[in-house]
Amino acid sequence: MQILNPSRWYLHPVFIFACSIFALATFLVLTVSLYMEIRSALEVVILRFHIDPQMIFPSKTGMTILVLTLLITVVLAGILLAFIYYQKTVNLFRLQHNFIYNFTHELKTPVTSLRLYLETFIRHPLEPKEIKHYSENMLEDINRLTDNINRILNLARIESQNFDSEVTKDSLVELVQNFIKKNDSIFRGCDIQILNPSKARFEFPVNLFLFEMLLMNIVSNAIKYNESDRPVLKIAFKSHLQKVTMDFIDNGIGVDRQEAKKIFRKFYQSGRENQQRVSGSGLGLYLVSSIARIHGWRASVYSEGKGCGARFTITIPRAGITNVREKNIWKRLKKSVFWS
Repeated sequence: MQILNPSRWYLHPVFIFACSIFALATFLVLTVSLYMEIRSALEVVILRFHIDPQMIFPSKTGMTILVLTLLITVVLAGILLAFIYYQKTVNLFRLQHNFIYNFTHELKTPVTSLRLYLETFIRHPLEPKEIKHYSENMLEDINRLTDNINRILNLARIESQNFDSEVTKDSLVELVQNFIKKNDSIFRGCDIQILNPSKARFEFPVNLFLFEMLLMNIVSNAIKYNESDRPVLKIAFKSHLQKVTMDFIDNGIGVDRQEAKKIFRKFYQSGRENQQRVSGSGLGLYLVSSIARIHGWRASVYSEGKGCGARFTITIPRAGITNVREKNIWKRLKKSVFWS
């Protein structure tokens, strides 16, 4: 996005907005003040010459002033809302611009790497050990490309609400256990512990495709954004009076408190210093938040700060509190499924 020249600060949208609001507010105040002064002067004239007040002050004058005041207030509120919308649009444009730049880099880097490896295979005779080493690196680049492409496809599915997946009511604990076992090779370097002190099953309606996508993004982040020798992730199920929580507690780099409410936004990427070490698309946690919202859940994060690890929490209201709410969740999940 083009940055305005500092010498032309008077063209900045914030300055123009402030001037517009000030001008309208001043106009309103001056109009009311002038009306009150004129009214006071006319009242003196009426008393001195014994004139009928109805001849000077029509009965609708006060109402007209009130309506004009309300209209100007509405205009001020409209300008404020338009400005807020403009700021959000500008911020989204900036995030999209950064995403496109970073994502292009994410695609270009492994492609360039693959090209170099293939040129090496063609031009130089290699030992079997070297071929194996280069092949493993190429597979890593391919997995990196696949992950990035899948994130874009998943984003499109989330926002279009079209899925080819089963909707069922099952135990969240068993679903998490099965997911970890199924992807054991991917999470081999991470110590994942599933804690369920109450031994409850915690059965809730879920879209299996979406739920596994949520788990994949949270677990992948716990491993990716981690500087310890061995990443540790504890998945703890806790039962409360009116809710159930799934806590994903890691020993990673943590989250700055000022960014805790921003990291679930689309395309948002925390701290530029982390991006130099670990790249990302800014979509993972947005997908987590969106999937939680589709299920009627809520995603949140807590961290003591950088270097202190983080706790991502999925809060699940107990559907049994009201049958109407449970039916609405089922209806929302089934509506989001694309039946082929």
